[in-house]
Order: sequence, then structure tokens, then C-alpha cells
Amino acid sequence: MRNSLSFLVFLFSCFTGVAQTGGGAVYSFLDVPASARIAALGGTLISVRDDDINAALQAPSLINPGMNGALALNAVTYVDGVKFGDAAYARDYKSFGTFMGHIHYANYGQFLETNDFGDITGTFHASDYALDLGWGYNLNSLFSVGATLRGIYSDYYIYNAFGIAADVSATLCDTTSHWTATLLFRNFGSQLKNYVRNNNEPLPAEALIAVSKRLTHTPLRFNITYRHLEKFDITYTDPLNTGDVDPVTGEATIKETKFSGKLARHFIIGTEILLSKNFHLRAAYNFERRQELQVSTRPGTVGFSFGVGLKISKFILGYGFGNYHLAGGASHFSISTRLSEFTKKRTPVEG
Repeated sequence: MRNSLSFLVFLFSCFTGVAQTGGGAVYSFLDVPASARIAALGGTLISVRDDDINAALQAPSLINPGMNGALALNAVTYVDGVKFGDAAYARDYKSFGTFMGHIHYANYGQFLETNDFGDITGTFHASDYALDLGWGYNLNSLFSVGATLRGIYSDYYIYNAFGIAADVSATLCDTTSHWTATLLFRNFGSQLKNYVRNNNEPLPAEALIAVSKRLTHTPLRFNITYRHLEKFDITYTDPLNTGDVDPVTGEATIKETKFSGKLARHFIIGTEILLSKNFHLRAAYNFERRQELQVSTRPGTVGFSFGVGLKISKFILGYGFGNYHLAGGASHFSISTRLSEFTKKRTPVEG
């Protein structure tokens, strides 16, 4: 039992590492995107306003009437049988705005329950769930706002917790010059039921700002995201990653991160190559993921991500791959459609 729970804690720490600023908040699964498009563009995408419902999963101000009737299903294959996934559906109500329902889940698999002597006494599962109700509204041709109310539930065998959070965002989209900018405050809330009684833990709240630009007469669209406006130094200090040894005291000094390194960790830079209406290529570079999760002797392509989007008939298929660590990355799969496209138009009968 103890060994199983220890592995479970280690596993959650790894997911927190994917979120990169982990260790200080619960419900870190909220920072793991299931959408292939979001994963391919570095894990955060809040500055592209189009009809893709997956683009609105992180910033509610991106929810718009063009998503009416859109349905999206996303799944992630992770290490050791761990699975992430979500489903979203949007509906437009004219003057009231556009609403979106969204469920995001994490299934960590089955664990063995053992006693103090190592005898197997049973099995148990661990999982996380988040249920969202999002709303987006166009103030005018340039500005849109949105909000999301989120219920969060964790079930870790004998430990479970419930929380509530909210996202609020505003977007400026100039279709003439192809500029889009979004300011987002996400995961601000509190636990209503704690894992351990009277031990209230913070949620992974953060403020972000992002800008995207479609280059005129080219198929290129670039986006830049700055995460954690609320805190400048988000560097993780590894106590085992020491510097030089002091010749007097004999103690090793902790390596310091320069200002430029602290600043760079906030950025995610991504690009989409819109080769045609039905075929898109995507790639991104996440500075913090690169610095925090790479193995110094073999950095490889940690921090890079890529993907592709393809429309076939009534379906839009997506694949994204995020390289989180030398040990491996995660593959993200998406499929979306518009239910109205399956409604056959009836030919009127002349009487």
C-alpha cells in the first residue's frame, strides 16, 4: 500500500513538472492540454480566434458564434497507461452569447493495494475531473469577453477533494491587420473540500497575455505567449544541481539563474503554417519546459512540440506531440466536427 501511494505521489509530481511551475498547487492536471492543436503549439494557445472549438478550451473570450454546434473529442496517450482526455460542445444563443460545455479528465490507471508486509490486498484507481461551463460574447467587431466556471474533483483512493475555479479573459481581434491579443486570468478559485481536513491548498492560478499575427500574403501565423504575469521568478532551483565548492567552508553553492534566464522562462513561441484551408502544420518552443525538464548532458528536443491539422469531409483531425523529457513525450489526438453538417436539408415538395 505504501509503495503504491509513493508511486502515485511521484506520478503526480511528474505531471506537475509538465506544468513546469509545479509543487505549489493542487489540480495540476488542469495544465495538461488534451487538444492536439494546443499541445503542438507549446501547451498554451489563447491568441487565435477562429471557428476551432479547441482554441477556446483555454480562453473563454475565444468562444464565438462560429463554433455553434461544434463538437470536439481529444485524447492523450501518456506514460505507463496514464490517459488524459476531454470533450467539448458549443451552442450559440444570439444576443445572449455563445456557451460551451467542456469536461477534462485524467485517469492514472490501476494501483496495487498492499499491507505493511507487501502482501497484495486489492487494487484501486486514481483520477481527476473538471467540468466547465464557458461563455463568450462579442462586444463589437474588435473586442470579445468571456468567463468559465469550473468544478474540479479528485479521487485518489482514500483521499479526495473538490474545488471550484473561474477563468476570465478579454480578446482584441483585428481581422483587417490580422492581429489578435488576449489577456487571461485562469484557475482562480479555492478548494471546497480538502484532501486532508483543514489543509486548504492553492489552485494553479495564473495570469497570461498572448499575441498572434498572420503575415499578409503568406501562410504563416506566429503567436507569442507570456505566462505568469503575477510572478517574475518562476525558476525551479534543484538543490542537487550545485555550483562550485567554497574552498573555505567546503559547501557547494546553488547555481543562480540570470535575469535573462528568468525572463525567457515565461515565453512560448509557436507558429502555424496554413498551407490550405484543410491542411495546417504547427510547431512551438516552450522555454521553461526546455530549461526545467532537459537533461543537461542530453538535452535533445525537450521543449519543442509539433503537430498537424487535417480536414477530411466533415471531420477535422489533429495530431500533436509534446517532447517533455528525454524519457519521452506525449501524443495528442483530436477529432472535431459540426453537428449541423450531418443534418440533411430537405427538398421542399411542390404542391
